[in-house]
Formats: sequence, C-alpha cells, structure tokens
Amino acid sequence: MKQEIKSKITRRLKLVEGQVRGLQKMVEDEKYCVDIITQSSAVKEALSGIEQLLLENHLSTHVLDHIKHGKEKIAVDEILKVYKLAQRKK
Repeated sequence: MKQEIKSKITRRLKLVEGQVRGLQKMVEDEKYCVDIITQSSAVKEALSGIEQLLLENHLSTHVLDHIKHGKEKIAVDEILKVYKLAQRKK
C-alpha cells in the first residue's frame, strides 16, 4: 500500500471511530432521530471516502503491477471486480 494513502486511510478511520462513538452516545441519550440520521449519513460518506482511497491504491499498485508483468487477464479481472463493486452501490 502506498504510504501516503495508508496514512490518509488510518487518519480517516480514527475519525470514523470517533463519529461512531458519537452516534452510539446520541442513541443512548435518545437524541432527536433526524440528528442521529444526519450523523449516520456523515459516517457513511466518510466510509465511502475510505473506499475510494483503497480503490485508488489497488488500481495504482496491484493492477498496474499485473499489467507491467504481462498479466493483463488478471489486471482486467481486478478492474472488473472494482467496477462491479461500484455498481452494487447504485
């Protein structure tokens, strides 16, 4: 994994961890439902950002390495996996 991406992901995961703890406290304290939903949406967006970084890393390291070493079939399969994952989100 690229060190820059790893650092970004680690930092974002720590932020998400804090958000989830905050969400849990909101539920325990019976906060207004719309506020909880808003915070939950923020967590989902943060996780989507993490996924994007992971996909960027995967494509720019593993897939590129397969292409460089003449393993185009494996590279295409990896790209299709990423594409299918993205389609499931829609």
